[in-house]
Amino acid sequence: MRDIIFEGDPRLRRRATKIRAVDDEVRRLAQDMFETMVAAPGVGLAAPQVGVTRRLIVAHVPASYIDESDAEFSVRLANPEIVRAQGREVDTEGCLSIPGWVGDVPRAEVITVKAVDMDNKPVKIKARGFFARVLQHEIDHLDGILYIDRVEDRETMRPAGEGDGDEADGMVASTEMDLALDPAAV
Repeated sequence: MRDIIFEGDPRLRRRATKIRAVDDEVRRLAQDMFETMVAAPGVGLAAPQVGVTRRLIVAHVPASYIDESDAEFSVRLANPEIVRAQGREVDTEGCLSIPGWVGDVPRAEVITVKAVDMDNKPVKIKARGFFARVLQHEIDHLDGILYIDRVEDRETMRPAGEGDGDEADGMVASTEMDLALDPAAV
């Protein structure tokens, strides 16, 4: 288990460095991140969120998490990059590094991601809907971008509440911690 760092920590705003090769250290970090994400609870986590500025993300979306037709997705990816994006949809997002808050974020509806798996093999993933949103959110973290940077209408920033957060998109931590984040200042 690793500690998740919060908005305001400068490591969240740094561009993460490329991983030269997936080795036992990277696999251990990915496993630690996965366990941290599940315990938080969340559906995605990027290495910068645990204070490690390397290009590594983990994500796990259980089957039927949002919609009964959804399949289960679980990935551990080094050096992920979006190579194709199509469509546009706006939906509610939150973040384990900004607990207690959500906002409406536009994202591509369908994306193709190129990355390296934990066996050092190149992979290409085509994702749509919620899984595409999770991957875009986590890949943004690798470039020092938080979801609050993508919110187009600042008035959609609000405390997570009924119908938001875990129920809406699973990207918000269930926590008692309340950041002093003024939606008007975001």
